[in-house]
Amino acid sequence: MNLALIQARKSLGNTKTNPSVGCLIVKDNFIVSAGFTGYNGTPHAERNAISINNKDIKNSTLYSTLEPCSNHGKTPPCVNLIIKSKIKKVFFAINDPDVRSFKKSQKKFRSEKISVKSNINKFQSKYFYRSYIKYKNKDLPFVTGKLAVSKDFYTINKKKKWITNTYSRGRVHLLRSSHDCLLSTFGTVIKDDPNFTCRINGLEHTSPARIILDKNLKISTNFNIIKTAKKYKTIIFFNNAKLKKINILKNYGVKLYKIPVDRFNKLILLDVLKKIHFLGYSRVFLESGLRLTEIFLKNSLIDDFYLFISKEKIGINGENNFRRNMKFFTNKKKINDKVNLLGDTMLSYRLK
Repeated sequence: MNLALIQARKSLGNTKTNPSVGCLIVKDNFIVSAGFTGYNGTPHAERNAISINNKDIKNSTLYSTLEPCSNHGKTPPCVNLIIKSKIKKVFFAINDPDVRSFKKSQKKFRSEKISVKSNINKFQSKYFYRSYIKYKNKDLPFVTGKLAVSKDFYTINKKKKWITNTYSRGRVHLLRSSHDCLLSTFGTVIKDDPNFTCRINGLEHTSPARIILDKNLKISTNFNIIKTAKKYKTIIFFNNAKLKKINILKNYGVKLYKIPVDRFNKLILLDVLKKIHFLGYSRVFLESGLRLTEIFLKNSLIDDFYLFISKEKIGINGENNFRRNMKFFTNKKKINDKVNLLGDTMLSYRLK
């Protein structure tokens, strides 16, 4: 099951509303096939594992990280295909929270005299499927926050563009690839003119949809994110704008949605996240400046958080210190992981 989970990680964040699943088929104590959920959610992992195998899998054993689907969706039920393939035993980690399949596979398998057992490696699998479970059970997506700071916790270096090294920045691109959308602000676009894409060889196609908060729709068509809107899906959430500006951005391929504001005339973040969920995105990568990150933290809207710490101090050249926000992590949540990135340090926290 651990090996199946490695397969599932390959498509995390790139399966749209479907879960990312890993599957192995074993016969005579040998792994004869492996598969994971296809890009955009199809084919399913079980179907991939069965179809790519050129050996006889009759009386084999199938391992899946999630309960095989029983419903007719974009593809026929994987349960039916497993039965048709005359697989003898099925092991899976956890039940599918989707009500169309929840706890239905066992009954079908047993009616065909196929041995089935669940809750294999369930704790590790539940952790992996936190974003999918949240997407199915709540009206909010899973949010991953990220921030880069100097050794003395400044988020801006007045003399240099980058605070962390190239290995930290590469890890950020990898994180982008495992999320289906990226959330940022107009202020970040003005400051950095970013592309917000995954620029790792072979993973360019996993670039997330870019979602920008721009209340008064001030963004210019001169920015990279607008210029590339027809290549990479780009969405802007706004509240007040002239029809002419809306039409100009639509012609560039930008999708626009109006979001209500609160009593302080700010976009309501819960409405932002609910709209993201409604649009079919389950994993949000929050990549913005200190201000929005602080608001998300204070309102407990972040599930996982990645803090990249440079080995260098900035001192008088630093702005926007993050140190006061460390209270969100001290004596409350343990560090989930600590990685040395050739001098820089990446700390990951589980906040929920």
